Amino acid sequence: MIALYGHPFSSYTWKALIAFYANATPFEFRMIDQDHPEHGAVVAAASPLGQFPVLAEGERTVFEASCIIEYLALHHPGPAQLLPADPGAALEVRMLDRVFDLAVMTPMQEIVGEHIRSPGMPDPAIEGRARDKLDRSYRWLNQWLVKAPRTGDAVTLIECAAAPSLFYADWVYPIPMQLDALRQWRAHLLSLPAVARCVDEARPYRHFFPPGAPDRD
Repeated sequence: MIALYGHPFSSYTWKALIAFYANATPFEFRMIDQDHPEHGAVVAAASPLGQFPVLAEGERTVFEASCIIEYLALHHPGPAQLLPADPGAALEVRMLDRVFDLAVMTPMQEIVGEHIRSPGMPDPAIEGRARDKLDRSYRWLNQWLVKAPRTGDAVTLIECAAAPSLFYADWVYPIPMQLDALRQWRAHLLSLPAVARCVDEARPYRHFFPPGAPDRD
């Protein structure tokens, strides 16, 4: 049995969970919290920075959400083709995965981190720089979707990366109304069963969101 260590409110845990849920891959979820210090010990020992999610199966340990999804695609394939078989197409998917992690998730987390460091008084310069990055990323992604719309309910590494990053990024800095393609795709992502399940499982923890979770989604 695969074990996945993480927390249901964690964006990167979502990223891995979406892949599990899309293919109905059996696994045991091991919560990272104060009630399960043994789970935290596994995570702390798994990687240089001790971050989750972490997958464990037999003697194999895999950390970093994208690598976990690649592991599932390789060793536990299902109806949702997480990565294309064609190497060139797979490269394109991996490239977009990095866009969502580095150009959307990272600036979103910079804003969240500033609210953790300075509750009620976040540094406007730090928030401003992060919002500038999100503005640029939002525009780029909207144009990408206009040129190559993603239709249907397929779940790939792209959807696994996009859903949590756009979910939380839109909370801290809403996608502008004029970027209609991106706004509509975010709504579509949240309607996918695998993503909707993550949204519902995370609801009990919304009060922990440092900038304050909006009353939507």
